[in-house]
Amino acid sequence: MDSGYEARDFETGALAGIRIVDLTLARAGPTCVRQLADMGADVISVGHPKRGDLGGSDAHNLHRNKRSILIDLKSDGGRAVFERLVERADVLVENFRPQVKHQLGIDYESLRTRYPRLVYASISGFGQTGPYGPRPGLDQIAQGMGGLMSVTGPPDSGPWRTGIAISDTASGTFLTQGVLAALFAREQTGLGQWVHTSLLEAMINFMDFQAARWLIDGVTPRQEGNDHPTIFPMGTFDTADGAINIAPMLDWSRFCQAIDALDLADDPRFGDALLRNQNREELREAIHAKLATRSSAEWLEILVTAEIPCGPVLALDEVFADPQVTHLNLTRTVHHENDGELALLRHPVTFSQTPAGIRTAAPVAGSHTSEILNEYGYNEEEVRVLLESGAVATKRDSSGWK
Repeated sequence: MDSGYEARDFETGALAGIRIVDLTLARAGPTCVRQLADMGADVISVGHPKRGDLGGSDAHNLHRNKRSILIDLKSDGGRAVFERLVERADVLVENFRPQVKHQLGIDYESLRTRYPRLVYASISGFGQTGPYGPRPGLDQIAQGMGGLMSVTGPPDSGPWRTGIAISDTASGTFLTQGVLAALFAREQTGLGQWVHTSLLEAMINFMDFQAARWLIDGVTPRQEGNDHPTIFPMGTFDTADGAINIAPMLDWSRFCQAIDALDLADDPRFGDALLRNQNREELREAIHAKLATRSSAEWLEILVTAEIPCGPVLALDEVFADPQVTHLNLTRTVHHENDGELALLRHPVTFSQTPAGIRTAAPVAGSHTSEILNEYGYNEEEVRVLLESGAVATKRDSSGWK
């Protein structure tokens, strides 16, 4: 049987035939649209002729598999183009602040009557309504307000942000799930619907068992550094030349035997999971004393042989050199017309019949404007008029960026 990890980027994806109008900016919204595009959807990214967005590696990562059109939604001609795109779309995705889409007249209520099959998908910072609804939101703000910074980092040292834009990725992924569910529901009802989430909702949901500790147990979680908050030993431990992650809680005796510390297995202070958690400082010192006698590589070999969950702590250059990562074939190479050959992370879900794939690099902004207009019924003269009026553009005017 094949591993399933071979590149199959140009086969028909699960969302082939689904058309998406993409009004998203920054990172959270584009994360959702990227996932839908990777699964085969036809995505038209709508940008503003005079406003830029994330560039460089961010743009390459977020905007592959899309076509780009530049439209001034405040102009009559641009609004007419937008309406024509929406008329043939299955999904519209946006992450404006709630009041902005109402000001533009492109909110769900304004579109639902004319386009009843449209799935309208939204991400905001804090929710579509409520006291914080009008505020702009960013990942680090959500990390702080959602509780993540209160549990990240060494004890009593915070607050600390996590090293990735986790609420952006979480909200984008949750919205993808919402879009897929809404498309499935449409098969039964014939009607689209509005699905929305926010950075704050996604961030709090990602707190998961930590949130449950407060909601159910009445415990306010604290910073625990590299230790698991409720299970010990499970975390990062120093070795003679570095550090490794170990999770030996499933078979304590076997772990003690593997590190030649049978005295710990017999120590009444560590006799069960509750005691090991209560006496974690003494146990940590004892484990460190044993692990300090060998290198990380030696301990990993010993622990893997003993079937104790463990792994190295890698920098990103080491990650992509790891043999398992290489086997998983996690990157694809695409050619960008300005930046040449680029390696991009593939979608991390493998489909046996309708594979996800990276078919094209991120488009240069506006490079598909004329093509899309022709596809949607505009003749050459009409395209020329739209371009000359500024309603649409084939490239961005950076002098107008704000």
